[in-house]
Amino acid sequence: MKRVSLLIASLVLFGLATVSFGQQISREELIFLTPEWKGERFPDGRPKVPDAILKRMKLVTHEEAWATLKGENYKYQYAGGWQTINPDSVLVGRALTATFMPGRPDVQRVTDKKGHEKDGRVKSQNSWPIDMLVKGDVYVVDQFDMHEDGPTIGDNLGNSIYAKTGNGIVYEGAVRDIAGLKEIGGFTSYFRSYHPSHHLNNADGELNTTLVGINRPTRIGKVMVIPGDIVLGRDGGVSFIPPHLAEKVVKTSEIVRLRDMFGHQRLREQKYTPGQIDTRWSDVIEKDFSQWLNAHLSELPVPKEQIQEYLKTRTW
Repeated sequence: MKRVSLLIASLVLFGLATVSFGQQISREELIFLTPEWKGERFPDGRPKVPDAILKRMKLVTHEEAWATLKGENYKYQYAGGWQTINPDSVLVGRALTATFMPGRPDVQRVTDKKGHEKDGRVKSQNSWPIDMLVKGDVYVVDQFDMHEDGPTIGDNLGNSIYAKTGNGIVYEGAVRDIAGLKEIGGFTSYFRSYHPSHHLNNADGELNTTLVGINRPTRIGKVMVIPGDIVLGRDGGVSFIPPHLAEKVVKTSEIVRLRDMFGHQRLREQKYTPGQIDTRWSDVIEKDFSQWLNAHLSELPVPKEQIQEYLKTRTW
């Protein structure tokens, strides 16, 4: 009976936690959805991939990330077809998600009431997720490709997002104030369209969008994005990397990068033929590669410690 009572009490507490956050997922639920992440988490349960991995992720290409993820049976992690701000920069950070749906007055009213009375939120709904952002986050929003009267982000919220995160956004919808957003130096962002209008969220008047989820699984393109996924935006596309695979993606990318640098150099020197470099390397080339790594240890675009760790696993 004691065990049954404890179980019932736990379920009640879990239910209260879920309800009390409204649109926001509970810590327990988010941990349940990210069981393969064994590292540090934010207080709300969101996986916190280390900053050092985020820094190294900036050199990863989509091809490298895609190959590693596909090898782990993650087939739908890339979304393309974006308009961009700062297209020559790289966007890397931890996803904080928000999901909007077409406006519905009854849901809007109770959501506003709960946010204002229970959580003390007095601003409009579109600012609630932004208030939760921290350094290193990327604001990832499913705005269901809303265009006219849809934008929830302009230069005011854009400045707030950048101040809080040092990053930009991935936005499945339209933005406004595009000229002002472009003036925010590091606001590297991906969005579907631009429109000068703005969203309307008055439950008793004009209503276009309603916020239905904060830090819940959401959909961007054909990707299911989980809070804490690592966002990699570059070259016109965005990859979403599950947190437990972030380090593997980085390490695989670094090995490919080093082997490419070595191979290209040896081809320029005409030491090996394209056929020798494009196929499985012989033991002679592998030994040459190891010696080349040791000789250029402090000059390569991969942390010295990582190269030394890689060399420990080699037998030549």
